[in-house]
Amino acid sequence: MALAKLGAVVLDCPDPRALADFYAGVLGGSVEEDPEDGTWVDLKVPGGPTLAFQRAPGFVPPRWPAADRSQQFHLDVVVEDLDTAEKGVLSLGAKPLDAEDRSRTFRVYADPAGHPFCLCAC
Repeated sequence: MALAKLGAVVLDCPDPRALADFYAGVLGGSVEEDPEDGTWVDLKVPGGPTLAFQRAPGFVPPRWPAADRSQQFHLDVVVEDLDTAEKGVLSLGAKPLDAEDRSRTFRVYADPAGHPFCLCAC
């Protein structure tokens, strides 16, 4: 029996709304922002857990791959067509980190705040 249920995956970042908008462009869903202070924004993802974004003053993005600024974790985003998805995430502001090997079933990018994520073929 589980002791808990996953409520959200939370990413620290300098601009919660901008990063929520980026992932809404990638995953769909609805962005819900606290209008009072903007330090926390939720992305309600269809069929998945909430992805939340928290303002972190002094945020330093991870470096991939680098042991001195470890990525800590990353998101795997499942797609039907890697080439089409790549064009889409690049147009939304992603940066390629390791996407040159076209024979693999995944490609690695950084979101606009610098968090690594993978596009993975289903």
